[in-house]
Amino acid sequence: MKLRLRRCLRSTNLLAFFAAVLLTMIATRGEAEPLPLERAIRLALVHSTASAIANADVQRAFASYRELRNNYLPQIVAGSGLGWSYGYPLSIEGSAPALANAVAQSTVFNPAQRQFLHAAKMEWHASEFQDKDQRNAVIQDVALTYAELAKWEARLQRLQQDEAQAQQMEQAVAERLQEGVDSAVDLNKAKLTAARVRLHRAEARGNADVLRRHLSTLIGLPVSSIELAPETIPALPPVASEEDLSEKAIASSPAIKLAEQHSLAEAMRASGEHRALYPSIDFSAQYARFSTFNNYTKYFPPHTFQVDNATIGIALRIPLFNASQRARADAAEAQALKAKKQAEAARNQVAEETLKLQRAAEQLEAAREVAQLEYQLAQSGLEAAQTRVDAKTGTLHELADARVQAAERYLLFQDADFEYQRIRVNLLRATGDLENWALPNPASK
Repeated sequence: MKLRLRRCLRSTNLLAFFAAVLLTMIATRGEAEPLPLERAIRLALVHSTASAIANADVQRAFASYRELRNNYLPQIVAGSGLGWSYGYPLSIEGSAPALANAVAQSTVFNPAQRQFLHAAKMEWHASEFQDKDQRNAVIQDVALTYAELAKWEARLQRLQQDEAQAQQMEQAVAERLQEGVDSAVDLNKAKLTAARVRLHRAEARGNADVLRRHLSTLIGLPVSSIELAPETIPALPPVASEEDLSEKAIASSPAIKLAEQHSLAEAMRASGEHRALYPSIDFSAQYARFSTFNNYTKYFPPHTFQVDNATIGIALRIPLFNASQRARADAAEAQALKAKKQAEAARNQVAEETLKLQRAAEQLEAAREVAQLEYQLAQSGLEAAQTRVDAKTGTLHELADARVQAAERYLLFQDADFEYQRIRVNLLRATGDLENWALPNPASK
């Protein structure tokens, strides 16, 4: 005899099963997975609106280039010019009335068009350099946001410990005040120390929340699912003080290449405006099928009139005098000169900024080392004060002063370390090494 569950019990079991599965999925989603820096950057490159805009500019520039290039291909238009004629059959939009017509036109020889085509090609390549520069900007933004967020999160963990110790110290001083060992001034000092820790913690929490939101916007992930992995930040390469990085930055800067390509495009466009005064040749062909109700037979002999008609040939244009075009060519020459000088200015600016970044990186590296040594000394002083207190040879206030000094030195070291990272990342972008540093592993296909 087989035992069978009743339908209500089977339904209850199914509901319980699906509820358990749903709770498991929610719990799994609630657990944030560590987000390495490289994955964050790749997500940002896919999700970034700035990169999408730059890519759209590349597509637009390429389409403009193809538009000019396709002028050498015949453009065929077919249609009809139906109409009623009174008297002699007049033209309709430049063509004789016809049941059906087709027109084909293309450029055969046009020196101006050829230069404009080269200019459009240069602008297309320039937009590619702009897209690369925007890609580097996204990588830089993500890397710096990630590093700064890691800094504030580490500070929050340290401040939590400092706050607990400050509260214990405040409570101990309050008890010593009741016993008549400490004074009210000592209690106010302990309260001030605790208040400063709370202020630093509120500052760290606020900055961390803002940076986490910004990182979430960049990579397209929810704020709650972002868990940093600071150990995935690659080590920064050393800076050789004797090496001049300006030349390397000039050779690899997308901004300089963009300005140079734009300068060449303007020069070719100016040449095209001058060559608009040269002769040009176009190909043209036309077919038309005439009707008998447009009075053709009244003005043409019936034995010579035919329904199907076609014309094929070339159109030769020889400009004789065009003062307006000459003025337009002079304006294009001035624009080309302006673009050339802007390219030179961009080259000088990149060289100067790179040198400033290189010297600033050297100074900040030394400042970070000083801050690190000062923090280590303060930490050693704190450990020594704790040892004296444990041995009952030191005072509680000496321990409190040592903790305050160690906490301050830690904050200064964190700030110096991040400032050095910020300058080094900017220098990597200037020299064209940012992507190789941030994305050492090629993207899997």
